[in-house]
Amino acid sequence: MKLRLGLLVVLFAALRVLPAVAADDFPQRPLKIIVPFPAGAGPDNVARLIGQHLQDAFGQTVLIENRAGALGSIGAQEVARSAPDGYTLLMGTNTTHASNVATLKSLPYDPVKDFAPVIRTTTTAMVLLVNPKLAARDLSQFLSYAKANPNLTAGYGSGASQISIAQLQSRGGLSLVAASYRGVPQAMTDVMAGVIDLTFGDFSVAIPQMQGGTLRGIGVTSATRNELTPGLPALSEAMPGFEATIWYGLFAPAGTPEPVVNKIYAECAKYLAMPETRKKLADVGVMVAPLAPAEFGAFVKSEVVRWSAEVKAAGIQPQ
Repeated sequence: MKLRLGLLVVLFAALRVLPAVAADDFPQRPLKIIVPFPAGAGPDNVARLIGQHLQDAFGQTVLIENRAGALGSIGAQEVARSAPDGYTLLMGTNTTHASNVATLKSLPYDPVKDFAPVIRTTTTAMVLLVNPKLAARDLSQFLSYAKANPNLTAGYGSGASQISIAQLQSRGGLSLVAASYRGVPQAMTDVMAGVIDLTFGDFSVAIPQMQGGTLRGIGVTSATRNELTPGLPALSEAMPGFEATIWYGLFAPAGTPEPVVNKIYAECAKYLAMPETRKKLADVGVMVAPLAPAEFGAFVKSEVVRWSAEVKAAGIQPQ
């Protein structure tokens, strides 16, 4: 009996140190960050910058894989079902981990129970975009034009863009026809081509097009004017209460050892604290806003509540 008890003590002691050993040895092979939106979208830009840093820091290849579709739920589901070992990560957003709960009838994952939050990386907003040929050069002119020309077509490729279109209708008193896209970049392409009339684009993809003159920015979805586009009004200036602030962050599958999560978090946090990183991220239209794993987890829970309320208030019916 004493021998058995002794063996059990040794076994439990060994099991208790396994996570630390796993973290010390991690990673021993390539990692993968799944981006549930198309290449060129805001989350993709951030994932590639962070992925490059992790690759340099860990000495292992970090692959970026785009799994777009169904408002990000396809890629998110893939990560939720992956082995909980830290080698498969998700660049999630307020769409995959908050608004999808209310906008999709059957979500194939639980944004809280099926993931281990690693770090919230950044926040940003969206820009209301139209074709430069549209007879509206500012927010006031746009609202007048849209009221005089009902049923303009508005494309969305994320939860935030869908909710922004609904707010534009409810708060602006407009009649729009909403069209779903696999991602925001595809909707922007159709606005440039004149296929649809307007969309909401992440700063990271909208600003270059605005600077190049291929799209015109009308206003931003942040509660107040944004430091990245100080010349554009907040849509709330003409439509009180209008807001859609969005965020990105890394997630691992639920059950990933805490020491592994913490190791990835620590390296990401180090990178986000660098002044040159802040500039690089500002250049792609996002602002550094890190949250540690526990804080991020609590934040996600609150965001599910907030975005569900936004979806209900906007009158969006689950698809």
